[in-house]
Amino acid sequence: MQNYSGEVGLQYHLQIRKGDVGRYVILPGDPKRCAKIAQNFDDPKLVADSREYVTYTGYLDGEKVSVTSTGIGGPSASIAMEELVQCGADTFIRVGTCGGIDLDVKGGDIVIATGAVRMEGTSKEYAPIEFPAVANLDVTNALVSAGREMGYTCHAGIVQCKDAFYGQHDPEKMPVSYELLNKWEAWKRLGCKASEMESAALFVAASHLGVRCGSDFLVIGNQEREAAGMENIIAHETEAAIQIAVEALRKLIKEDRKLSE
Repeated sequence: MQNYSGEVGLQYHLQIRKGDVGRYVILPGDPKRCAKIAQNFDDPKLVADSREYVTYTGYLDGEKVSVTSTGIGGPSASIAMEELVQCGADTFIRVGTCGGIDLDVKGGDIVIATGAVRMEGTSKEYAPIEFPAVANLDVTNALVSAGREMGYTCHAGIVQCKDAFYGQHDPEKMPVSYELLNKWEAWKRLGCKASEMESAALFVAASHLGVRCGSDFLVIGNQEREAAGMENIIAHETEAAIQIAVEALRKLIKEDRKLSE
């Protein structure tokens, strides 16, 4: 591939090199969340700040770990994963926000994705549509275990991924409303927990790259509860999702060390 960075080993978008990041990486969307997440590390340091990609590296239980923001959506998320893998990362936890679909999923709850509906474009450039977007089992189990132990209300299941935020929230205004509305009804009937924008691309890219990836999300609200006349709590604080991800990394680090003994 053409080296666009102009420097051997320097990743074009993230502006990082081998040695800059640990093998374990938390992936928020918002660059402003990176400093907050890095506060959970020992001796965190800003490594790079380029475009939507902000990277901090520190230590967790003596293991080198990092946090890199991805921006919004599958294209930028997959770029982040590709370049982080080039620099030695192999275990990822996507931390973000979502909108509930299942009526049992309330604002302020946590959703942990076991798999994702590939209603987006990025994953189609990695794998045929018949290939599933599935979270890594070890990462998912660590997230579920961490969430339960910390006493949070967590829902594990399939999430729906899309590219157009307003296609979800104002589907009637779209020229393809007939498709959006019909498919949304299908996701509801199939028990999808929530809707978000990155997991499908990350899970499929991870399968291609041979790395591990899982996701957990704060539920901001649930438009289906609103439509049903049910209480619809609106929440914005992502601390619970962050703490679950950090604790899940601790569990993965511990288990990986046992396996390497």
